Amino acid sequence: GELKMAAKVSRWAIDFNEGRRSSHRTRDELPSPPGYVTRLAETEDATESQDSTLLAKQGWNIALGPWKQLPMNLFVLWMAGNSVSIFPIMMVGMMFFRPVQTLLSYRDVFQKLQGDQAIFQKAIFVLANLVGIGLAIYKFNSMGVLPTHQSDWLEFLEPQKSLEISGGGIPLK
Repeated sequence: GELKMAAKVSRWAIDFNEGRRSSHRTRDELPSPPGYVTRLAETEDATESQDSTLLAKQGWNIALGPWKQLPMNLFVLWMAGNSVSIFPIMMVGMMFFRPVQTLLSYRDVFQKLQGDQAIFQKAIFVLANLVGIGLAIYKFNSMGVLPTHQSDWLEFLEPQKSLEISGGGIPLK
């Protein structure tokens, strides 16, 4: 009966009583813990290549972050509509100021971008924020908030001078 049960034990089963049979074992005779691999650790070159790969991957995640926000920003722009009221203006205003603030704090972001691909990552990051600013400006223009028409600047125009004065009619007395 015991022999059949021992044969049915899974290969993943651990016998915790195995090491307790002999009470005077030295440190060298102890079995390795489960999951321990006795081969040497990886070489330094492999670790450096993994580190550079990890840095590049993290850099691209940072650089592509603003691009990943653009679909949500487009949805918010669509939801804002073209009416001029406080909520759409606040939504579009925040969509304008967030990329501006991000570009103004570029030093913090660029410190995280290192490696061979850092210049491309920085360019993609800046371009994505500029696209976000461009979308906000486009939305402000479609709402009619930006002064882009001649009638928006009438305050600064001189009144036209009359070139001719005409009077007519017969004076009635």
